Amino acid sequence: MVEHVLFCGDGGSADLLLIAPCTANTISKIACGIDDTPVTTFATTALGSRLPVLVVPAMHHSMYRHPAVAENITRLQQWGVLFAGPKREEGKAKIADTDEIVLWCERAVSGMPLAGKRVLITSGACREMVDDVRVLTTRSSGRMGQALAMQAFRLGADVTIVHRDILPGVTNIRVETAQEMRDAVHAVFKKSGADIYISAAAISDFAPERVTGKIPSGAPVTLRLLPLPKLLDEVCQQDQTTIVAFKIGEDTEKPAHALLEKGIAMVITNTRESMGSPNGAYRIMTRNTDRGVSGTKDEIAIAIWEDLLANLRKSHPE
Repeated sequence: MVEHVLFCGDGGSADLLLIAPCTANTISKIACGIDDTPVTTFATTALGSRLPVLVVPAMHHSMYRHPAVAENITRLQQWGVLFAGPKREEGKAKIADTDEIVLWCERAVSGMPLAGKRVLITSGACREMVDDVRVLTTRSSGRMGQALAMQAFRLGADVTIVHRDILPGVTNIRVETAQEMRDAVHAVFKKSGADIYISAAAISDFAPERVTGKIPSGAPVTLRLLPLPKLLDEVCQQDQTTIVAFKIGEDTEKPAHALLEKGIAMVITNTRESMGSPNGAYRIMTRNTDRGVSGTKDEIAIAIWEDLLANLRKSHPE
């Protein structure tokens, strides 16, 4: 049996066809049904058998603006072909990094149960200015929120994460303060909304009265902390949004149940030891389930999404 049928034909042994790198010439041939090279033969066979196809384009940045190339990329995307990259830096369109390509491969073979879902996540610590050089913050590293965002992406979601860092494959909104995070979340809801909102950030409960300049060292200082609005309470006013909240502390049983009674779909509790650590022990609670999970933040994120997907299927059966 010829290789393209053995791997990519009906009942073939491949799970994914990855074309990396992929030139403008190859993209356009595939989009027009031209089959005159081993690569395009594999693509024709894979598309015909509905095998997932991932393209990693590599070409000069001006070539992306060619009307035919742009139309052919759009056409392939409409057929369900996934594209990883390009990475636009320094005025150039560069091929996606290997880690990002692997991430897109995981998305392609996941079955994408979250396809079409808009997921909005807040992650990490906020930094509130004390004076011109000092900040008030927490020990949160943002690992949990980032792991949840990456797993949601693997599962096919359209992911927006509000935090201080940059992740591949998702929409990053970079913020520093609690007010900036609050403004960003409300802007996303106003612009596009969200099907699922996960409040994984350690959002500041207080902001100090900011001092102009630098507070002199060498003497005791008294800071006045002002309470900040609760973003989670504001998001709870959104209709048709599944909300996941985190609660940290030693005694989280009553607060978690109170959140569930308010209509929050899932509450994940943890202790201070998990903050800033790559590992942790968590408790995943819904109205009908309650279980403990432990491991790396990536493993915890997988468990959370497994439970959340199961909860969504019960709430919205096909």
